[in-house]
Amino acid sequence: MSLSPAFLDELRARVSLHDVIGRHVQWDRRKSNPRKQDWWACCPFHGEKTPSFHVDERKGFYHCFGCGVKGDAITFLIEKQGMGFREAVEQLAAEAGLEVPAESPRQREAERQKAGLAEIMEMAAAFYEGQLRTASASHARTYLSEGRGLTDATVARFRLGFGPGTRTALTQHLQAKGVEVAQLVEAGLSIVPEGGGNPFDRFRDRIMFPILDARGRVIAFGGRAMRSDAQAKYLNSPDTPLFHKGRVLYNFNTARAAAADAGTVLVVEGYMDVIALAQAGIDHAVAPLGTALTEDQMRLLWRAAAEPVLCLDGDAAGLRAASRALDRALPLLEPGRSFRFAFLPGGQDPDDLIRAEGRAAMESVIAAARPLVDVLWERERDLSPLDTPERRADLAKRLDQAAGQIADTSVRGFYQSDLRARLDSLFRPQRQGDGPPRGKGAGAGWGQGGRGGGPGRSRPGGMRGPGGYRRQGTGPATLWPDASPSLRASRLALSGANPDAPREVLILATLLDHPQLVEPLADDLAALDLSVPDHGALRDALLSVALEASSASDGHRGLQESAGEGGGDLDAPGLLRHLTRLGVAGLAERVSAAGHALGARRSGPVDLDGAERTVRRTIARHKQAQMLRADLREAEARLAEDMSDQNFARLTALQAQIRAMEIEDAGRT
Repeated sequence: MSLSPAFLDELRARVSLHDVIGRHVQWDRRKSNPRKQDWWACCPFHGEKTPSFHVDERKGFYHCFGCGVKGDAITFLIEKQGMGFREAVEQLAAEAGLEVPAESPRQREAERQKAGLAEIMEMAAAFYEGQLRTASASHARTYLSEGRGLTDATVARFRLGFGPGTRTALTQHLQAKGVEVAQLVEAGLSIVPEGGGNPFDRFRDRIMFPILDARGRVIAFGGRAMRSDAQAKYLNSPDTPLFHKGRVLYNFNTARAAAADAGTVLVVEGYMDVIALAQAGIDHAVAPLGTALTEDQMRLLWRAAAEPVLCLDGDAAGLRAASRALDRALPLLEPGRSFRFAFLPGGQDPDDLIRAEGRAAMESVIAAARPLVDVLWERERDLSPLDTPERRADLAKRLDQAAGQIADTSVRGFYQSDLRARLDSLFRPQRQGDGPPRGKGAGAGWGQGGRGGGPGRSRPGGMRGPGGYRRQGTGPATLWPDASPSLRASRLALSGANPDAPREVLILATLLDHPQLVEPLADDLAALDLSVPDHGALRDALLSVALEASSASDGHRGLQESAGEGGGDLDAPGLLRHLTRLGVAGLAERVSAAGHALGARRSGPVDLDGAERTVRRTIARHKQAQMLRADLREAEARLAEDMSDQNFARLTALQAQIRAMEIEDAGRT
């Protein structure tokens, strides 16, 4: 469909973005400024407690500083309500009193056919629901209630039904309502024999699971056979004009909203797992449709959460599924977007676990989900013994090749650094009398036993690392060994309890010297987790000044009055005046002085690009350090719970990474 830019511009101008988005959020009164048509709320696309979702009515766009979503009113309806582009435009046009230009005859016909198929699918769903209540479906009801423990409310919530065992029950029912055979075939409900003859039902003697699109329309079905001799236990609709199996996830239409509250979305194997989790109160689960996750499905998951959790069996089949998902995900990874892996006890699926041990057991498995990089490392490390230099070199080569698949240069660089540190830790010189480092051998141990199964739970052991490697200490390290005695004695340098503070000071001090950088770096700054409350207050003040600057209109008093000779950019003295007005000038001066002592230097406009690169690099390093320490805390907890060699190796690898980062930081200052 093609609409003129002029029409779309007029539509955006007439529609109130505040009203459109306000139906889904509660505006923050303290942060919003109605006079300036500037609105803030907690993001409707991801769970958060502090408002970081910004709507600028005058400019007609929204932007979340937390998860990065942005767009206009049309984009919002598409992303939030699952509408198609045409549908979103038509709804907004109706609200604005505009008439949408007519489509071409071909476009109108295609949309008409899709709408007709959607109506037919809804009629089929209603038929199947009714059939589940008949006497001929008693065995299906018994299976659902006694075999699976589903309540009537759950069955109704997911609109479960039954496809009768007779050959043409649905086909005849819909034909009697005026549906043509060609439409039934196009919808994937009926099959015409290749040699000709009467059409027959695709789904017979099966429990029926309606598959919905993002708008909640029935677009396909999955059917579970009731007969043990059926050719396929589960059967899905074929691809149709409404349905493409590799682009849809079961229950995504409802799980997406729940994922915003839960902070993640769970990916399980099948329909019954999703339904069992929902009945237990875990509503943010989805399932692929009988195949491995596709790239389209992965991108769909990232629309719901930054780090979806793949819940897999802890047996060999589950590990193979994890390996396939990992390989498919690697090229798609981006900053802030990855997957985590939760491994269930061997032989159990979520339904089994919940029925046997309750919701808490499943939540424990989810909480123990492993980062993708851990699963990659353990898969490659455990592929074969590591008792010769050649085999160790092969491990290094495989890890390098895996990291090389990542398209994003930033993520690829961090993976390469992380994996190199793990290799260094694994092959660190041994104590006298210890044997050579060894992997567990092909297929041995990767995902064997233990609560949650999967990697990292297989080997018992004492306090030695793999192959007897030394356990490294965790004593405090001096970040700046070459600093002056007075600086080393200062509260800033004594940062063993808070190693993040110096990096935060360097970031803020550089921005105070180069205030022109605040606006282009606003997204990164808003998302930055600062450990010192004063640093957070100064960061918020800088963002406030930058926002005010970007909103200033021509002819109004604003930050542009403080511009220096370089043009419209705010200079450092002008920034200081605004910070004085906000009551943080003294704090800014202290941070600036500390930053200059640590290495930040005042410089002229010619160094602006270099300053921006420095800030971006320091922000990335700051985030990496925080992630490493979070992983270290988790590794310490795991080791306390299970003193295995594998848990110990993970701990020492993280300690080595943190030490390497501290040494590198010291060399930069």
